[in-house]
Amino acid sequence: MATIDRQTPTLALAHALAAAGRGLPVFPLSATKLPALRSPHHGEQPPAHCRGECGLPGHGVHDATTDPAAVRALFAAAPRATGYGIACGRAPHRLIGIDLDVDPAYGSDAAGALRQLALQHLFTIPPTVTVLTPSGGRHLWLTGPADATVPNSAGRLAPGIDIRGSGGYLVGPGSVTAHGRYRLAPGTAHLTPAPCPRALLRLLTQPRRPPTTTRGAVLTPTPDRRGEGLIQFVLAAHEGQRNTRLFWAACRAYEHGFGDTLADALTAAAVRTGLPEHEARAAIASAARLTSRRGEETNGAA
Repeated sequence: MATIDRQTPTLALAHALAAAGRGLPVFPLSATKLPALRSPHHGEQPPAHCRGECGLPGHGVHDATTDPAAVRALFAAAPRATGYGIACGRAPHRLIGIDLDVDPAYGSDAAGALRQLALQHLFTIPPTVTVLTPSGGRHLWLTGPADATVPNSAGRLAPGIDIRGSGGYLVGPGSVTAHGRYRLAPGTAHLTPAPCPRALLRLLTQPRRPPTTTRGAVLTPTPDRRGEGLIQFVLAAHEGQRNTRLFWAACRAYEHGFGDTLADALTAAAVRTGLPEHEARAAIASAARLTSRRGEETNGAA
C-alpha cells in the first residue's frame, strides 16, 4: 500500500499537468478514486443534472481539461487530491480504457478472456500504454475514431473486462489511492495509445441484445460470475437481513453496469427467501436511484 503524505497532492498535480501536456483531459481524484471536488449541487431537490453548465467545478469527469491554468485551479480547490482522472472519449485521443481486472473471488482471468476474444474475432492488441493497478490488474489505453462512441460497461465482453469510454475515466499513472499506486508498466512509458483494432471496436460499440422472456421468465444469462455471486448472496439471506442483502447486491450490480440486466434475477432470488415481490422491486429501485446519483459524480471510474 502506497504512503499518502504531504507530498502526495503535489506529485498528483505534477503528474496531472504532464498528462494534460500530452493532450489528455484531467481532473483531481481522492484516495477513493472518486472526484475530489464535491458537487456544487449536492443536496439539491430535485437533483440537478448539470454537467458543468453552471460554470462551477465539482462535476467529476466533466471538469476534465488540458488547460494547465485550469488544472492548477482544480487542484487548488481540492488540496487533498491524491491522484487524477483522465477523461475517456474526448478529443484529441478519444481514449478507450480496457480494464483487465483481477478478482480471485470470482475466478476471473480477464487477460486470458481478452486473448480468447482476440483469437475468436481475429484481432491483436497492439503495443500500447499500459497502467498497472494496485490490485494486480492493468489498464490498456487505446484510441477510437471520431465517428464512434464507445459506452462504459462492466463484464459485458467477458468476466473481469470493464470498458471505459465516453463519459468514463481512468485513474492516471502516478495516482495514489487507499489501495496503492497506479504506475506505468515497464516498457510502455515511451508509447502512445494505439488505435483500437476494428474488430474489437465493433464488439465495443454493438448494441446490447434485449432480454428474451417467456411468460415472465428471464432467459438472459447473468452478465458474469459476479452476477451469479450476487444472486447467491441474496439467496443466502436469513429473516431480518433479506432486504439489506438485496439492496447491497443491487447496488453492486448497478455500480458495475448490469443492474437492469440482473434486476429480475435478484427479485426472483429475494422472493425465494420469503421477501414479497413488491418489497424486492422497491429495494432494487432504491439501489438504482442511489447509484445513479453516485454515477453523476463518478462517471465510470477505473
